[in-house]
Amino acid sequence: MTSEASPDLVVEEGGGSAPEPGATPSVGALVVVLVGTFITVLDFFIANVAVPAIRSDLQAGAAQAQLIVVGYGVAFTAGLITGGRLGDLYGRRRMFSLGMALFMVTSAVCAFAPTIDVLVVARIAQGASAALMVPQVLGIIGTVYTGAARGRAFNTYGLIVGLAGVFGQFIGGALISVDVAGLSWRTIFLINVPLCLVSLAFVKRVIPESRGAGGTRLDLLGALLVTGSLALIVFALLEGQERDWPVWVWGCLAGSAVLVAVTVLHLRRRAADDAGPLIEPALFRVRLFTVGLAATVVYFLAMGSFFFILALYLQQGMGLSPLESGLVFLAVGAGYFGASLVSARFAGKLSARTVACGPLTLAVGYTAIAFTADGLGPQGSVLWLLPMLLVAGLGMGLTTGPLTNLVLGAAVPEHAGSASGLMNTAQEGGAALGVAVAGSVFFPALAEAGNSADAYPDAFALTLVPLVALGLAAAALVLAAPGRAARG
Repeated sequence: MTSEASPDLVVEEGGGSAPEPGATPSVGALVVVLVGTFITVLDFFIANVAVPAIRSDLQAGAAQAQLIVVGYGVAFTAGLITGGRLGDLYGRRRMFSLGMALFMVTSAVCAFAPTIDVLVVARIAQGASAALMVPQVLGIIGTVYTGAARGRAFNTYGLIVGLAGVFGQFIGGALISVDVAGLSWRTIFLINVPLCLVSLAFVKRVIPESRGAGGTRLDLLGALLVTGSLALIVFALLEGQERDWPVWVWGCLAGSAVLVAVTVLHLRRRAADDAGPLIEPALFRVRLFTVGLAATVVYFLAMGSFFFILALYLQQGMGLSPLESGLVFLAVGAGYFGASLVSARFAGKLSARTVACGPLTLAVGYTAIAFTADGLGPQGSVLWLLPMLLVAGLGMGLTTGPLTNLVLGAAVPEHAGSASGLMNTAQEGGAALGVAVAGSVFFPALAEAGNSADAYPDAFALTLVPLVALGLAAAALVLAAPGRAARG
């Protein structure tokens, strides 16, 4: 894909305008769409901190409390590809605005939920709203920005995704600790409302409407098949590690495999008939896109699961409060922020080989953290972990934005919505599935040691072993991609 607009891309008038060749596009569009990105990723991580307070306030059981997190994650992940395709067909700005409006409403319902059942349903609806909004972000960036500006925008997107994940626990702990107006955990959802209102006021002013060419109808059967497949896979893996892999979980996984096979056949048939498949198979004929997407899944398996086990280790193993734990996460955030700024400066010059340095650095950081945590034991000071956490953050910052830029640079503009939906699914699905991977090692290790606080350092260090392997695998996949520069 070149930096010029494709003739197959439709950019409409009516608020905002596409940049002229060589022009510097307004930062307003980027700010608005990144607000949407930040709050949706934040809401995935921030709820973990609030679960104890929610259980106490609403008398929720363990399974109900888990659905607060899992329900959002499954709905979010399963709907991303369909959300991206809706943007291609009906307008990315239009779908972004609708998704943000629905996210604002569902956030308000979450904030004032009188019972746990209402909260769980609202969280599922909130995840579905996020799935409509988020895929439009990468599509909008890819069509509004050109040249080096596009590379910088993609890297800024990666920065925001990482900061939302890294600082989610800190922000949640701070909001709950401050306890504004006695609202406790409700403030973590209520804060979305003013952010959405302000963003919606500027959407039409700064973002031009765009869509893919062709104007075919939505592939409803494809949407159902893809959503059902992803929902079954994510739900089964998350619930499997929580419930010790009962028979029904394996049944769900078997059913998802059948659905995936049927989905592939359906998409190929729609493409052969030129009937506008939900996912364009032609995307996977580009080796850079396919290999890069696989690398994204593997990388987010390692990244998302790390946040999960680090929070457990710090709070339940080392006895830190949510706010203290959040402060430790700032070391990861500092590394992430610094590396992202460096990556953004060289956005147009990054090759697949240089991008591979990111997951390699991540693997080095994880290895150092594992040895340090094991040596500290349950009584040591977590301050010794800060330099290693900084290295891990550097690895994340060197990977997230540049890898996104590398992969989406291989997708043609008319399929920008579908490509971004796939990319977001790889990111969110990888992070969610990573929790299941980490949990399948972490919790059995704890149980074998009697679930005592003294067992947490060893379990934490042991769980980092597969995460190191995932980091190395992500680097190997990136190196297997064509050695072209990440294009702006």
